[in-house]
Amino acid sequence: MALISSLLLLMIITILALSMFRGFGTQEKIAGNLREKDRAFHAATSAQQYAEWWLAQGNNAAIGSVPCAAPLLSANLGQGQICNQTLPTAMGLPAGTPVVQVPLPWTLGVTYTPPNMNVMGAAANAPNQYFQTPAFYIADVGVAADGAGEAYQIDAYGYGGAATTVAVVESTYEVQQGVVNRGGL
Repeated sequence: MALISSLLLLMIITILALSMFRGFGTQEKIAGNLREKDRAFHAATSAQQYAEWWLAQGNNAAIGSVPCAAPLLSANLGQGQICNQTLPTAMGLPAGTPVVQVPLPWTLGVTYTPPNMNVMGAAANAPNQYFQTPAFYIADVGVAADGAGEAYQIDAYGYGGAATTVAVVESTYEVQQGVVNRGGL
């Protein structure tokens, strides 16, 4: 009787140990997915913040908006543009389509590679490598609600280490005449 009881107890402990080790693997996958999601979000946010900074510099906003067309420009080469239509409309989607439904990567807008970002494409597997360069799109949406400046819609996306991990962010930014950027965002 003692032998049968101890064998049953050993079998129960073995099953518990196996399920515990299996749970550790799941937790590692969850942690990895959260890390990649954060990396994609931070890449998109960096492109969005650069676009806001670019708008506030000198006469960039005063240049005016233009009809935007492919290919993508590069902010790292000093290029930038303000488009006269929102991204979904410029991509041929019906008016009112949310930006998150615009197929990625966008063929319009401006790419921005933050300092020390390694973009490796399909080979991106290391923690400091990204699948693709972040990009942003600036649309002039008209006079701001307060009537004191021009409103711009900034859409940006960024990838983590794989094509399946991407974040899209959007902001509305107002530029007023006579406002001076003292270095803060």
